[in-house]
Amino acid sequence: MRPITLLFFIGILLSIFSCRSDFETVASTGDLKFSKDTIYLDTVFTNIGSSTYRLKVYNKSKKDITIPSIKLGKGLNSKYRMTVDGMQGTNGKIFNNINLLAKDSLYIFIETTANITDANASDFLYTDQIQFDSGENLQNVELVTLIQDAIFLYPKRFADGTTETLPIGDEKIDGFYLDENDPVNGNELLFTNDKPYVIYGYAAVASNKTATFEAGTRVHFHPNSGLIVANNASININGTLSTTDKLENEVIFEGDRLEPDFSDVPGQWGTIWLTDGSTNNKLNHLTIKNATIGLLIQNNDGTTVSIKNTQIYNSSNYGILAQTAKINGENLVINNAGQASLACSYGGNYSFTHCTFNNNWNSSQQVAVFVSNYILGVVPEVKDLTAATFNNCIIYGSYSNEMSLSKKTGAAFEYQFNNCLLKFDNVSNQFTTNPNYQFNTDPTHYNVIILNKAPKFLNVSQNKFNIDETSAAFAKGNTAYLIPLDILGNTRTLPPDLGAYQNKVFPK
Repeated sequence: MRPITLLFFIGILLSIFSCRSDFETVASTGDLKFSKDTIYLDTVFTNIGSSTYRLKVYNKSKKDITIPSIKLGKGLNSKYRMTVDGMQGTNGKIFNNINLLAKDSLYIFIETTANITDANASDFLYTDQIQFDSGENLQNVELVTLIQDAIFLYPKRFADGTTETLPIGDEKIDGFYLDENDPVNGNELLFTNDKPYVIYGYAAVASNKTATFEAGTRVHFHPNSGLIVANNASININGTLSTTDKLENEVIFEGDRLEPDFSDVPGQWGTIWLTDGSTNNKLNHLTIKNATIGLLIQNNDGTTVSIKNTQIYNSSNYGILAQTAKINGENLVINNAGQASLACSYGGNYSFTHCTFNNNWNSSQQVAVFVSNYILGVVPEVKDLTAATFNNCIIYGSYSNEMSLSKKTGAAFEYQFNNCLLKFDNVSNQFTTNPNYQFNTDPTHYNVIILNKAPKFLNVSQNKFNIDETSAAFAKGNTAYLIPLDILGNTRTLPPDLGAYQNKVFPK
């Protein structure tokens, strides 16, 4: 009996659906309703595809209708493309006789890939419209996209179909050396603020060369891309203080997706890699966003990497990963990293003054600061940590313990925290007897420590680490370590506040 019943219901369903495939409709009368009357596709670089945007079309009448045509105003020449309820139409531009049931709706998905030459010369807007029907029943939905011109840097493609690569140990990666005499771009070692740059693959600074970034430079990296500074090569980031919210003098490194949905997505591109032997690297007023590793700094040639007035946000692994490096950091802010905002590993020599290290990554394994004198392997290798000094700093985050000091025997492990606010709650008391965390009884390593008090940042989710007078970091610094100006160029009062920001009254 059951098979007969099942077949009966299947037959009913088939008859219903077969009836709906040839339902009777009337022509649309121009009374369609739309979720938007204008679709603004966010800014894209020339010749780079946009995200996909959605339009919902409603038939609010009591009749099943047929829309004679849905098409782009510029027809087959339009730089927009769309699908209508999953259908491709003619090259994604023209659709005919689209049925829409009474009180029902359909979806249209729109994308674009346009060249700067396609845009209006006066405002760089590329526009078109989706046209529904024609004549007296014509209805339009406007499409608007801002096209941004850029300088594109990428590996050469050879006649045999292969792509230029860079040797990394025994492996090769897609990449190229920046050329100071490039026939198209001119001096690729000098980055200016005339146009943004978009980099595909890894751009490398060759030995004995220096890459210079002028104030206001914008560099956008495609996925699996970054910048490599080779042995005996250098990088100079010459950002300066900005006076407006546009950060007109900041040098900014980020991904190549400009849409708001990508503004704080970690891991969109690779890293800035200061390799073993790179020299005289200086970074000032630099912002790094949404990398895998913001800065990867390996054993340099003895010179100290200078990092001043710099911000690193939303790194999927590390904000800074340093291995046997030498770093001097002042007014440095790092927030959100999958493993550590700052990792000083495998020894080295480090000094950080008036810095703010925070980590609110959604993981119980993340920390704001990690310091070690080894690197893991089948047999861990150790290197001397000759200094890891933190003066007038804030180390905080969402996890109970935001600092990890990991020492192995066989190499030096020297560290010191002076006038710092630290979050280290030791909830389970597992570190009570650990000699690395004797905050109140070890003056060799800890002096004037504020433990587990809230810095009361302005807005952590928006990377605003400003403080006011209610902060536990207010006026707790030591003038012996004073950096006179904060990251915003404000004069520090005495005694100074901890972290990268001078206190200000928060806006209401």
